[in-house]
Amino acid sequence: MTTRFPNVLSTAALLVLASCAVANAWGQEATKSIQEVIARMKPYAGEHRDGVDTSTLKGKVMCGYQGWFAAEGDGSLIGWSHYAKGRGIPGPGNCTFDLWPDLSELGKDERYPTRFKHKDGTAACLFSSCNQRTVLRHFEWMRDYGIDGVFLQRFGSSIKSTRGLNHRNIVMANVQAGANRCGRTWAMMYDLSGLRAGDIEKYVMEDWKQLVGRMKITADKAYLHHDGKPVVAVWGIGFRDGRRYSLDECEALVRFLKDDKKYGGNTVMVGVPTGWRTLTRDAVEDKKLHDIIRLADIVSPWTVGRYNSPASAAEHGNTCIKPDIAWAGKNGLDYLPVVFPGFSWQNLKKARGVQAKLDQIPRLKGQFFWSQAVAFKQAGAEMLYVAMFDEIDEGTAIFKCTNDPPVGQSAAGQSGFVTYEGLPSDHYLWLAGQAGRLLRNMIPAAERMPLRDAQKNTPANAGKPRR
Repeated sequence: MTTRFPNVLSTAALLVLASCAVANAWGQEATKSIQEVIARMKPYAGEHRDGVDTSTLKGKVMCGYQGWFAAEGDGSLIGWSHYAKGRGIPGPGNCTFDLWPDLSELGKDERYPTRFKHKDGTAACLFSSCNQRTVLRHFEWMRDYGIDGVFLQRFGSSIKSTRGLNHRNIVMANVQAGANRCGRTWAMMYDLSGLRAGDIEKYVMEDWKQLVGRMKITADKAYLHHDGKPVVAVWGIGFRDGRRYSLDECEALVRFLKDDKKYGGNTVMVGVPTGWRTLTRDAVEDKKLHDIIRLADIVSPWTVGRYNSPASAAEHGNTCIKPDIAWAGKNGLDYLPVVFPGFSWQNLKKARGVQAKLDQIPRLKGQFFWSQAVAFKQAGAEMLYVAMFDEIDEGTAIFKCTNDPPVGQSAAGQSGFVTYEGLPSDHYLWLAGQAGRLLRNMIPAAERMPLRDAQKNTPANAGKPRR
């Protein structure tokens, strides 16, 4: 998803083999045709453990899961992805991310060496979303900290190519395994960014037919439902940024997902601009956007970068979220607001020849994130979307990241990194879990963040909802 501004692990050995088997099975098909990749798409047949209630979005904290990180040697056969310019090896002066993930819990088979060095001279490593063992670990973290699940990003521009489709299938298989084994839930989110006219019908609709028909994802026990129907999200409708697909094409997609006799019958969520209701700011000035939103079931405005402090987040809750929720309710829609922990994309912009400030929207040790959760709860929100679980490119990740990134300076240039300001690497996982407790009225909507106390704040000791 692109920002727009104006212990279920069985034995280690078994998991290594399982991870390699999945990646290699898909990887061997990567250079063949799309038809052959599609032919290998099959339903999830692994173990399942009950956990969160998969029948509703109400009271849930869901994270966006990019899953687009790949590395040389991970079995996907696409090389490095989303770490450096092009397919280059990440190194000082050549990287596109501002947060360095904490790999201290990852095994040797989950670490892929880069050209960055730690202070002691050893090679710094990164992870791959194609490694099933790592994705399972991510879902273990969600379970341990009370995060309900993810919307898996499936990029329309990626599924157009054989290698891209193959890569997204690997990641989806890993996410299915993680959600099922860890008692979490997941749903598909199509990101339309980068698509051209005609691509939505040609690629997105056809892909959904394969996911439902061949992989039967909506019958997956871990798949998220809402109002009795499986949830599918479409992100990127109505943005005023020169997109090459039309609102008519978006309308056709929503109608297909809702009304098609074989592949419809879904609860459809639409990801729209912040200014969707007033048709201002980042939204197109076209009332057809409202018609499309009314066709859907859930509306979720993208707000990353639209405010930058606790005070402005609180103001956004009052001036935008409250009237948004009122409009949605009047039109029979549910409303899923987006919260984010901070923002930084200096290295990503530098790779594109543009200057940007490191730590552009400071996290303030979690206070910025918490201020949004409280403001939106007070505005009437009943569910939250966290942007994002693993997005280190734009510095919005909440998963474990290190306060001791590798040395980023060399003759090739400099790569700066933000940190978690000395806080434990799991701070934002814990805080997202607390946001869930806030939604469910288990803790008060206090401006100040809750104190971290293992005896009181773990999900197992959360107590009864407050009245």
